Amino acid sequence: MTQSSRRNFLKTSAAGSLAIAGASGIVIDSAKAQSTSPKPTIQTRANEISHQLFADDGLAIPIATKPMISSFAKGLDRTMVLGGGGEYYIAWYCGFFHGLIEAGLDMVRLPEMVVGTSAGSYMGSSLLSGEFSRLRTEFDFFGKFPEIFAKIAPLTKPNISQIRADQINMSATDGSIETRKIIGNAALAANNKLNGDQLEKVAALLTGDSKKNWPTSRMYTTGIDCYTGERIVVGQQTARKNSIPLAHGAAASSSLPGVAGPTLLGQRYVMDGGICSNPAHVDLVAGSKRALIITLTDGVTGAILTTIPHPIAQNIEDIKATGTKVKWIVAGTPKGLDLLDPKQIAGALRTGYDRSKIEAPKIKAFWG
Repeated sequence: MTQSSRRNFLKTSAAGSLAIAGASGIVIDSAKAQSTSPKPTIQTRANEISHQLFADDGLAIPIATKPMISSFAKGLDRTMVLGGGGEYYIAWYCGFFHGLIEAGLDMVRLPEMVVGTSAGSYMGSSLLSGEFSRLRTEFDFFGKFPEIFAKIAPLTKPNISQIRADQINMSATDGSIETRKIIGNAALAANNKLNGDQLEKVAALLTGDSKKNWPTSRMYTTGIDCYTGERIVVGQQTARKNSIPLAHGAAASSSLPGVAGPTLLGQRYVMDGGICSNPAHVDLVAGSKRALIITLTDGVTGAILTTIPHPIAQNIEDIKATGTKVKWIVAGTPKGLDLLDPKQIAGALRTGYDRSKIEAPKIKAFWG
């Protein structure tokens, strides 16, 4: 074919393509038509790289989307789940467990497994590490404790990067992994240095020497990987494999976007475990015989720290479907409460303590 002929052929082909487009409304890209498999995107490749590098750290555990027995809880009798809720809920927990122990319940030894998220990770870690027992007896619980805790609670005037992370977190309408990654990106880009120092002090107060090791095999903390959006679960085995101390596990689980953290666990930056649609991670105790679950709200009413929907009641129904009996305690919050306000600590301690008097006999019956 001569050069002139090739030009005429190309013109004819182009005219034919336009005629087809005019008749059907569709333009066929010949290059795409010849390719049966799309080229991998940078996101696809990035996901592959991340999976290859981090597959062996054992930290990422998918959130169950249907009733299924957890490998962590299989064969266990008494398990406990402690949900999150800011400084207010840490103080509430302290008052609550102080009262339960006074009532004769050995909350350090009774649970065979404890899953803690955010505030619950601090309380569970403090209980099982033995530090809470020391705090109860070392000073006036209702007098000195609120003063000490209020001084170290992370609360500073937010900068614009923190405001951005907070507003993105409070704009979420679902708990998909894509949404978690977007919130995680904002959390990573927030300057939380001042609050990070305070968070370390809270961890030191509540977990003591757990800043260097993971002393109890019964404690599990949860979080969300900021980069991948995956659920992170840390127990003693994975903690030792990745050199994660208990205090860091608790701090990561409490790293609220725009307030504190994220916290480095192994080689993953991790944010608050409540940033998902299973905020207390109750699926981790599915299959145990009797689960005591304590959450700040019912997922529908009360104060919140994210707008991701929290279908806690359905989460609990799913673990009941595996045969687990559940006692669910909802702490509740006063109307208009700021969960991060240190001024609420004294009142929260007393409220938790008073509630323990109501719940102690019921817990004894449930776990008796």
